Amino acid sequence: MRLNEDIAISTPKILLVPYDAHHVGQYHKWMQDEALREATASDLLTLDEEYENQLSWRAAHDKLTFIVCQPVSGTATTTETGIENADVPSAALTIRAGEDDAPPRMVGDVNLFLTPCDDDDEENDESNGQNDLLDLELQGEIDIMIAAPGNRGKGLGEAAVRAFLRFLAGHLNAIVGDYVRGASPSLGDARLKRLVAKINADNAGSIRLFGNLGFHRIGDPNYFNEISMVLLDFPPTAELGADLVEYRECPYDRSRRKMKKHDN
Repeated sequence: MRLNEDIAISTPKILLVPYDAHHVGQYHKWMQDEALREATASDLLTLDEEYENQLSWRAAHDKLTFIVCQPVSGTATTTETGIENADVPSAALTIRAGEDDAPPRMVGDVNLFLTPCDDDDEENDESNGQNDLLDLELQGEIDIMIAAPGNRGKGLGEAAVRAFLRFLAGHLNAIVGDYVRGASPSLGDARLKRLVAKINADNAGSIRLFGNLGFHRIGDPNYFNEISMVLLDFPPTAELGADLVEYRECPYDRSRRKMKKHDN
């Protein structure tokens, strides 16, 4: 989706940035790891194919991606009492593409995949093609990848998903609207019915991560030993991420990268 192509999200624990071409080289290196490909159900691609993927993900109507990076230094301010101050305006921070999110600062990615809910299939079939896809209910699948083992177990994944959910809640109408426009010109009203995370049943860390964020396990492991963790109440009635200190949506500035390309 293009919705987030000029937006970065900064918290004291992580930085989320749109997936740009300068991230592809590092992403490609991550995907050389067979265990990581298996964990993320990814194919081994050439570097050129990874660049094509980056462009297709940006243009897709059903996929929203952020690259997870180390936090920008100085994003958290501390008062004399030692309490972090969340009142710094987001306009005070601009994320510089290629600097704040340079490859050594990249740690993973977080994604949303939108699909029609499976339980709508029978109802749509009975419509005999009339008003197809009208009043569609959507499922949003969320996945999080922290690529390097050394970056796991530090709370980065939970911080990334927590900030991602905050973004989704604030932009939900626009996200669903982008899906509607891209899926079908005849598509009527649509709404997000649920969020789901599909997790290997042996991955206790990820199960705990999504459980901490209000997701609940449903059913037994499937053929691939995956379980589903579901969040039905989204956006929640209580303000999402109230415990997120200093969540900021910041401009994502590519001007310096464009100047460097021009100079070269």
